[in-house]
Amino acid sequence: MLKIFTLIRRSLKKSFDNIRNEQLKYNLLQAIPFWIGSVITGFVAVMYAKIFAWGENLLHAMMGWHAWTIFIIAPIGFVLSWWLVKEFAPNAKGSGIPQVMAAVELANPKEHTKIRSLLSLKIIVFKIISSVTLVIGGGAVGREGPTIQIAGSVFRKVNEYLPEWWPKISKKNMIMTGAAAGLAAAFNTPLGGIVFAVEELSKTHINYFKTALFTAVIIAGLTAQTLAGSYLYLGYPKTNDVSLMVMFPIILVGGVAGILASQLSVTMLKMNDWKKKNLKTDSANVAFLVICALIIASIAFFINKEILGSGKEIMERVLFTKDKHEDWYVPILRMLGPALSFTSGGAGGIFAPALTAGASIGSVISGAIHLTPNETNVVVLAGMVAFLTGITRAPFTSAIIVLEMTDRHSLIFHLMLAGMVSSIASILVSRHSLYDLIKVNFLKEIRQEHKD
Repeated sequence: MLKIFTLIRRSLKKSFDNIRNEQLKYNLLQAIPFWIGSVITGFVAVMYAKIFAWGENLLHAMMGWHAWTIFIIAPIGFVLSWWLVKEFAPNAKGSGIPQVMAAVELANPKEHTKIRSLLSLKIIVFKIISSVTLVIGGGAVGREGPTIQIAGSVFRKVNEYLPEWWPKISKKNMIMTGAAAGLAAAFNTPLGGIVFAVEELSKTHINYFKTALFTAVIIAGLTAQTLAGSYLYLGYPKTNDVSLMVMFPIILVGGVAGILASQLSVTMLKMNDWKKKNLKTDSANVAFLVICALIIASIAFFINKEILGSGKEIMERVLFTKDKHEDWYVPILRMLGPALSFTSGGAGGIFAPALTAGASIGSVISGAIHLTPNETNVVVLAGMVAFLTGITRAPFTSAIIVLEMTDRHSLIFHLMLAGMVSSIASILVSRHSLYDLIKVNFLKEIRQEHKD
């Protein structure tokens, strides 16, 4: 196998040496790694989406067969998801976006070797297995954040495997481009991927890698579409014939969702800190996980099973059916589920659960003030943007993602307003985003490990 790999490298070098135009040769050599990473990312993102959907369907099938099975599968799922990460890939826990942010910061000449613990083939494997296990167990997690860490790992490995004679490519640009391609492939939102890289990850000037970024996002998106078909993450909700007065409920939802999202972030960080201080042994962690799982199982069995999973079915129902108004307690459940799941120590993202929580808040407020179905759809979409902004503090990314996943370009100003109101309101609770604070923790841990 190694001989074949060496032969391929030699033949590639010979082919490129035949190119007489040095500028063309250099540009091609710079671009090819990004193209390869994008194709692999698109393929892995689609496969992961299918496996994740299978996990959610399996959970619903077991609940449909006998609802009481949740009391068995939830504790097993939570404990197994945590154990897989703890034993095999500790930095695969949680969303994956803070890990990518930390990797971008470590991509400097002095610390670049530390990136290996955040982005690797092992991370890819156990990120997928652990998150699917958690969602089968009823965890309220998504696959979008994990897809970003997976994509960052793919691009890092492609960069690592380049032969000695290949022109050097910036590790930072490679990771940021991979993250953008991952988000684009996960949501089928190319603009969202680009804006995410600029708003959330980039501390360098975009001109240095804009061509690579754009082409990588396009190729990853096209690969995903080729395998999964051309699709919208949610579809086309009806939003026509809405008056300008809808801006007032949008401002209300933006403020409420921003404050609640920021409070959820603070709560999850406090839970993580409490776990570090008080749960020193494996048995203590297992006991904590079993309690969390049984709380979720009890709510699902006795109150409402909508606490389970990523919650995409909630978004689809309130946007595309006549059943548009959730009970007042559903937003609480959709925040409680991620709080218990995200702090479990297993792998799983908060992008989709955040969108679901925002949709449920928009749905409840719309019902309380008796909006029309189309106005309700607008306010639900605004709630999704607002809650995601409260978590990420990236209003432009949040607005563009929701706009692209529903193809409602006429709502750009409505969604931007929701994001900006949320961004301001969320600061009242905490100045920093959940991802930023978790990133700092990852950096502290990794730098301490390398000191020791």
